[in-house]
Amino acid sequence: MDANDTVLRFIQESTWQDFPDDVRHQAKRCLLDALGALLAGTATPAGRLMAQIARSQHKGNEATILVHGSRVSASGAALANGFAANALDIDDGHRMVKGHPGACVLPALLAAAEIVPVCRGVDFLAALVVGYEVGIRAGRIRHATYECYHSSGSWGAIAGAAAAGKILGLETSCLRNAMGSAEYHAPIAPMMKGIATPCMGKDSIGWGALVATMSVLMAQGGFTGIAPLFTDTPDPEWIDALGTDWQIRRLYFKPYAACRWAQPAVEGALKIQRAQNLSPRAIHSICIRTFEAACALSVKPPGNTEEAQYNIAFPVAAALVDGEVGPDQVLPPRIFDPQIIEVLTKIHTEVDAGYESVFPSKTYAKVTVETRDGKQYTSARMEPRWEAPDRLPTDAELKAKFQRLAAPILGDARAEAIVQRIWRLESETDMNALIHACCRPPGHNETQKSL
Repeated sequence: MDANDTVLRFIQESTWQDFPDDVRHQAKRCLLDALGALLAGTATPAGRLMAQIARSQHKGNEATILVHGSRVSASGAALANGFAANALDIDDGHRMVKGHPGACVLPALLAAAEIVPVCRGVDFLAALVVGYEVGIRAGRIRHATYECYHSSGSWGAIAGAAAAGKILGLETSCLRNAMGSAEYHAPIAPMMKGIATPCMGKDSIGWGALVATMSVLMAQGGFTGIAPLFTDTPDPEWIDALGTDWQIRRLYFKPYAACRWAQPAVEGALKIQRAQNLSPRAIHSICIRTFEAACALSVKPPGNTEEAQYNIAFPVAAALVDGEVGPDQVLPPRIFDPQIIEVLTKIHTEVDAGYESVFPSKTYAKVTVETRDGKQYTSARMEPRWEAPDRLPTDAELKAKFQRLAAPILGDARAEAIVQRIWRLESETDMNALIHACCRPPGHNETQKSL
């Protein structure tokens, strides 16, 4: 049995009952977090635009664009929901793939759940775990075998195809073709060009979700694909450990709507501010020492949501002024706030060779604040909040994050009902109930501020 056979067998044969208790619980936490990011992302400029594109270019009645409730083709729903899932950059991540497994898996999985006659909650959760486990390994192989650092969609399409293929019950040769097609047609997007010029393409996750969904549908129709990339692994243990070494345990979660690389600097700046009771106006300058990729993030005033997220100075400045970096901070009109921009102009970055040497397994930063009266305060070496393995958020913290993201979109009562449904999802007989709960009722008047 080669590596591809091992992966295909894992996808097909894994069941919810096979997983350890902590993995099953983590799956619900991941769903709660990724779904909250997706729901809030529908209110961003990119989320709204891609919902409109899906309605006009992917007509159909197979699957749902969340929140909007529009029915389109399965591929159209995956496309729109995929762009929304990463639109706020507040979704989960895995350090060794430098990307976002949950946002890659969930949109394709949601689409697949609607095109089968019935999808039980227990089957949905099992496919979610499979998507994470297969996708993270695909990401590690992609990074190990391609010289250029490619975005999450480049391996996320494979993750989504694994999850969707499991829900659709693809037989072995069909699943192999689906996985091969997902690899072959995935968006091989050069990530650092998206850092240099932030745009709505983000981590290419939306396009990866489309490719994932189309790949399983094409394979069902007889489309053949290449041999998937798992036989290319530089370390056989990555594949041999499927089902025993659970990568879903090693995810980080994000408290802020900003690039993860900027978040240790946010923590350092806030720590100094709280310890010294500093007002933003008391600050003369801020120096952030961090790794090279983080220093590649912009320090210029943003002109749009994406420029606010792929920025190291803006989230630090917003945190110092507002005390948080959530959807409100990275959306108009707040991105243009004069007080935030004034603090931003006082921030510069420097590469720290020691921090660079341990990236991507660690993402460190140290912040030095100089005040107007000449005093200097330096943080300790900082890491982002909610980092695996021993500083992860509690269930209560993830629930609070979900409610902060979802309640402004769907209302407090509906957000709370979704949380409760997710915690008991293995008892759900049909996933359509959860999907319906994630959409505004017919005739609902949208009250969100215009973006």
